[in-house]
Amino acid sequence: MKNSFQIDSLDRRILSILTKNARAPFLEVARACNISGAAVHQRVQRLIKLGIISGSQFNVDPKKLGYKTCAFIGIFLDNAALFNSVSEKLIRIPEITQCHYITGEYAMFLEVYTRDNDHLRAVLADKIQAIKGVARTETFISLNVLIDRQMPVLEEV
Repeated sequence: MKNSFQIDSLDRRILSILTKNARAPFLEVARACNISGAAVHQRVQRLIKLGIISGSQFNVDPKKLGYKTCAFIGIFLDNAALFNSVSEKLIRIPEITQCHYITGEYAMFLEVYTRDNDHLRAVLADKIQAIKGVARTETFISLNVLIDRQMPVLEEV
């Protein structure tokens, strides 16, 4: 199946290098790909323009900032029509690092970082469950992260 983004194996190689180290100098990427630094720059700019690459960021380790509890929270809504209003309120809760609109039992699934279990209880009771439209929640505490990576750049099949 031909991809709709029209990227070739060189684009995939560049993406593979940059997703492992976004701070890699273009000249280092160019050497690894046997092309010029200007060619890498042009290809990266094209990938940005196509929307394949968006932004760059530093990853902060929540535990090093004192947020030792990672939890996942499934949210049941009173009514599916309340999704937008609930979403607007969830965005304002800084402890929520991800919110997914999902299929299945829950309407939404959150990733939350808190300092400890007491802080998690407060976020649940005082912030999330206090939102009008949230019928109930189900919480899962993460004991350990086994895989944490960017989507790998896979070769086309």
